[in-house]
Amino acid sequence: MKKVIIASRNPVKIQCVSQAFAKAFPEVTWEFEGVAVPSGVSDQPMTDQETLTGAQNRARNAEQAQPDAAYWVGVEGGIATTDEGMEAFAWVVVMSRERQGKARTASFSLPPEVVKLIMQGVELGHADDMVFKRENSKQKNGAVGILTHDLIDRVSYYEPAVVLALIPFMNPEYY
Repeated sequence: MKKVIIASRNPVKIQCVSQAFAKAFPEVTWEFEGVAVPSGVSDQPMTDQETLTGAQNRARNAEQAQPDAAYWVGVEGGIATTDEGMEAFAWVVVMSRERQGKARTASFSLPPEVVKLIMQGVELGHADDMVFKRENSKQKNGAVGILTHDLIDRVSYYEPAVVLALIPFMNPEYY
C-alpha cells in the first residue's frame, strides 16, 4: 500500500486526488490522508505565480508534516485579472522523493458581481456563497459547479490536472 498525503482536509481535494491516482495507477493499493498545512500565500491568491507557489508550498509542507508517505499533493485555487476580466483556475503539484509534477486546470471567467466582491478583499468561495446564496460552496461544487450548473463540479474540474501532474510519475523513463 502506498500513502498519498493531500495538503488539505477539503473533501473535494481529497476525492479528486484519490480518483486521479486510482485511474493513473489502477494496480496500486492507495491510502489517502488529508492534512491541514499552510500555503504560505494569501488566502486568495491573485496571480498565476502566487497560486503555483501556494500549491508547491502546500506539497512541501505536507511532506514535512507526514514524511513517511510516497507522494505529497498540493492543490491551490487562484484567480488572475486578464484583459477580459477575472479568471479562476487551480494549480496542482505532486511530489515524491524522486520527482515533481505540476499542472494547471482550465480557467473560466467569473461574473462581475463576484469580481466586485473579490476586489473588496473577499475570498472567491465566500463571494460565491454571498452572490449565489450558498453555504460552504468551496467544499462542495464551488464556483465552477455553480456556474456550469454542475456539469463540472470541483472534483471533476481538478481531477484532470492531478492526472496531468502525474505524467512524470507515469512515465519516469522520460523524466
